[in-house]
Amino acid sequence: MRAESAKVKDTLRFGDDLELDLGVGQLCRSGRVLKLERIPMAVLAFLVQQRGEVVSREQIVEKIWGKEVYLDTDNAINGAIRKIRQVLKDDPERPRFIQTITGKGYRFIAAVAAAEDESESEPGPGLAELKSDQSEDSARGFPGDGRRALGVLLLVATVVLIAIAMVVLYPRSGGFRGASSPSAGRTMLAVLPFDNLTGDASQEYFSDGMTEEMITQLGGLDPERMGVIARTSVMHYKHSPEKLAQIARELGVEYVLEGSVRRDGDKIRIAAQLIQMRDQTHLMARQYDGKATDVLVVQNEIAREISEEVQRALGEHKPIASTAAAPAQPALSPQAFEAYNLYLKGLYFWNKRTGEGFQQAIGYFQQAVQKDPSDARAYAGLAVSYALWGAYSGAPPAEFAGQARAAAQRAIQLNDRLPEAHAALALIVQNHDYDWQTAEKEFKRAIDLNPNYATGHHWYAEHLAWRGRFDEAFRESERARQLDPLSLIIASDYGATLYYSRQYDRAFAQFKAVREMDPDFSRAALIFEPYVQKGMFAEAEAVIEDHGQYDGRWYFANRAYVYGRAGRHEEAEQQIKKLLQANQRQPMDPIVMVEAYAGMGDKEQTLVWLEKAYAQHSNGLTALKVDPVYDPLRGDPRFQNLLARVGLAQ
Repeated sequence: MRAESAKVKDTLRFGDDLELDLGVGQLCRSGRVLKLERIPMAVLAFLVQQRGEVVSREQIVEKIWGKEVYLDTDNAINGAIRKIRQVLKDDPERPRFIQTITGKGYRFIAAVAAAEDESESEPGPGLAELKSDQSEDSARGFPGDGRRALGVLLLVATVVLIAIAMVVLYPRSGGFRGASSPSAGRTMLAVLPFDNLTGDASQEYFSDGMTEEMITQLGGLDPERMGVIARTSVMHYKHSPEKLAQIARELGVEYVLEGSVRRDGDKIRIAAQLIQMRDQTHLMARQYDGKATDVLVVQNEIAREISEEVQRALGEHKPIASTAAAPAQPALSPQAFEAYNLYLKGLYFWNKRTGEGFQQAIGYFQQAVQKDPSDARAYAGLAVSYALWGAYSGAPPAEFAGQARAAAQRAIQLNDRLPEAHAALALIVQNHDYDWQTAEKEFKRAIDLNPNYATGHHWYAEHLAWRGRFDEAFRESERARQLDPLSLIIASDYGATLYYSRQYDRAFAQFKAVREMDPDFSRAALIFEPYVQKGMFAEAEAVIEDHGQYDGRWYFANRAYVYGRAGRHEEAEQQIKKLLQANQRQPMDPIVMVEAYAGMGDKEQTLVWLEKAYAQHSNGLTALKVDPVYDPLRGDPRFQNLLARVGLAQ
């Protein structure tokens, strides 16, 4: 605890007459107090205290919210950093104060000095109070009155986020080809994040899981007549006090389902209400009390009641299919319920879409199948996690393929009607086996089982783009966007498809819009590719410096590619030398070297490393047919032979 004193010893000065009083929790410029909410202020103070050092997102979470919490902290951190930059007038492209180290965290880079004029006042109710408040509110997972402060913060961030997403990411004049209204011919519904009323932040995964389970249940009712917004988009409204009418407009939905979950030992209380947004009518309001093991029964019951209410509201329209014919969900045995809990935790970390997140998800999914070997969903989660982890970790591509395939096949054996299992198998046979026909069949099977499966449409769009079927790819991308309008990965991969189809100006605009949404989103760093194709090498290099340092291998490869294309061959060769040395220490995916040599225009070495990539079944070869990087090789018979072996011949 800070000793009481007449003078505060921790007032720091930096930048344009900026002063940060750590005791009071107050930021001033030239004596004028700058408005900054408590969460961003706490983040800023922590970064300043660790100035010059890279501070990871995990360190920020532990400092602000504490350990072992299942909160959607990623959006909170992004919003806090964005708010700090707004107040400091700090450009993320050319930072003076906070530098983003993509994949690692943030670094405070401004020079800091102790203020000469120390305050004579006592420490006020600022960061010192914030620290003491944490003990009282740790059960809720927020410091002090953090839930309200975070709500205010996320309200601001969400308004900006939605405005950019709906206007910039997919403009009507230049968005997806053949774009249609999200509700085109279908009733649209959004399941807002269920509130965790448990009083235990570590139970956040359960309320998030309940949200996703309800999305899945409702998405399978009658997909031809009712669409359900995907998890990624609705989670933007978690802890946000926006009015329902505004949320409905932003997501383009006619119905909103709100809910809450409270767990107490083996008891559970789930409240849910269905609201028709046209006239704000509450069509259904129910509260369910029972055993926690009855959670699947309750979900099934809620879905059935919603289908009946929507059917009545549709009037003379074709009714939503009844769930009465669907098999009733049984109560879970204690062992199966424990496995279900582990599955939800795995799902929570899978949704982080990071290398560390996939690794944690795999651990929970493995525990789930050990508890319940008949849990098909946990096997499907395991399959997709293994399939994606390789790409995120940079490990040799074949390392996880066998485990991914075995898990996907087991999931299908247990439940052939599980869309996630078929999508996982499609991903594996596409990326590892180059079996495009089987992959397409499995993607279509996943979408047929659940046309509201946004990820299925997204991955199938990518599959079509790699095969050069761009018109079909854009249509699938639009279907994915309608179901998940705020998804940055869907928006980024749409930009990649524009790039592959040689629409460089539109690709550049798309990636730029994603970066405006979230400067830290690594997939948007692909903007450097259209920069290169347009000869804007300085801009491409700036992007790589900002985003590429999370992985030294790709960082050096991308630099070599840009330097080589810019004619700076000596600098490119230095990057290649570093890559070769790194490969001797730890073998990497050969596709990394392919890009480096391609930039140099060294066809022989590019083909040598392409053959190594083929021998290792690298998923980097999936873009072989359409990536402009390979355009200089297309007239070489050896390249055409490789293209045929990968199943992508003209």
